[in-house]
Amino acid sequence: MAATLLFLFVFLSLYGSASCRLLQTPLLDHATTDPIDATQLPTSVEASPAQVQEVANVSRRELGYYTTSCETGNPIDDCWRCNANWESNRKKLAECAIGFGRDAVGGRDGEYYIVTDASDDDPVSPKPGTLRHAVIQSEPLWIIFDSDMNIVLKEELLMNSYKTIDGRGHEVHISHGPCITVQFVSNIIIHGIHVHDCKPAGNAMVRSSPTHYGYRTISDGDGISLFGARDVWVDHVSFARCTDGLFDAIMGSTAITVSNSFFTQHDKVMLLSHSDDYMADKTMQATIAFNHFGEGLVQRMPRCRHGFFEIVNNDYTHWEMYAIGGSADPTINSRGNRYTAPTNPFAKDVTMRMDTPESQWQSWDWHSEGDLFVNGAFFIPSGAGASSNYGKAASIGPKSSSLVGTMTANAGVLMCKAGSPC
Repeated sequence: MAATLLFLFVFLSLYGSASCRLLQTPLLDHATTDPIDATQLPTSVEASPAQVQEVANVSRRELGYYTTSCETGNPIDDCWRCNANWESNRKKLAECAIGFGRDAVGGRDGEYYIVTDASDDDPVSPKPGTLRHAVIQSEPLWIIFDSDMNIVLKEELLMNSYKTIDGRGHEVHISHGPCITVQFVSNIIIHGIHVHDCKPAGNAMVRSSPTHYGYRTISDGDGISLFGARDVWVDHVSFARCTDGLFDAIMGSTAITVSNSFFTQHDKVMLLSHSDDYMADKTMQATIAFNHFGEGLVQRMPRCRHGFFEIVNNDYTHWEMYAIGGSADPTINSRGNRYTAPTNPFAKDVTMRMDTPESQWQSWDWHSEGDLFVNGAFFIPSGAGASSNYGKAASIGPKSSSLVGTMTANAGVLMCKAGSPC
């Protein structure tokens, strides 16, 4: 008995702090993919920084204790990450999408293509083995990498339909040049890569398929840019420091999910829809879920127009102007997020209506349900409250905002190793 008590004393002395944190993490159920019944959600909550499980500004990279448990309640990750044989069953990932981009199959029905060459010498006649050669092919392909790579593109990477870029198992960067463009194509999955320091390029010929290349004008310098695209899922991508947006979806793009990604060190983070006058974006539906919007961000997380946008279980730990903005009467459905306001007393408002008098935006359907507000953050709702528009801006059931830290602890690129769970 004495030996047992001694063991317990030593164990708790050494591991007590971390163990208590783990034991306090509740067992979570898988989220439903059925439309949410707002009456079942808790009302929005105010909290101080002392009432949340960790300091809101702490980097996700410092929250490793959350990874000890395989299942976290994040429905995407719990679908595939616990399998130690993920490398031999990579395409399982295609079954795990949620939200409006859930039908994106990427290259699930095609062969694997292994990128062996990080160069991008000729955007018109790319070499076999390069990422550009892989993404322009006509057939479905699941694209993986044979080693760590830093790919500096010479021109925009124009993707063809039914492609998956899967960086798991290696550290893959697309950076310091133009980055990824998804234009007039569908069924794209981008997972597990770093996208940062993207720059404009153009006034050049670029190939988009085995049978077509054409002249490209100067690009904006976005990280990932969608233009007339649909059925797109971006998951576990780390974004930072691009010339224009980190992620933009415009010109009639729809059926989009951005999930489990990490955004940092940027001004205009995410644009959803083209302009106030572009009516084709009225049908846009996008899901923004389980992301971490981190240090050094200013605005547009996202900035929306016209369409229907669900913003679910994200962790906002920094903004300098506002978090969620919009114009042209978008429907915004914010549920189960954690919003931690900056110290700036003039930037506590999560929301921003651009260039619109209150007499007009009062009718816009902007809704907050079950959100957690920290350090004086607040959300200004508007609209009818029970509008049928929310049915077009709801495709998944959120978890409690109190669990956001757990579910987003591994946002961004995962450090996956063959033979063990990611």
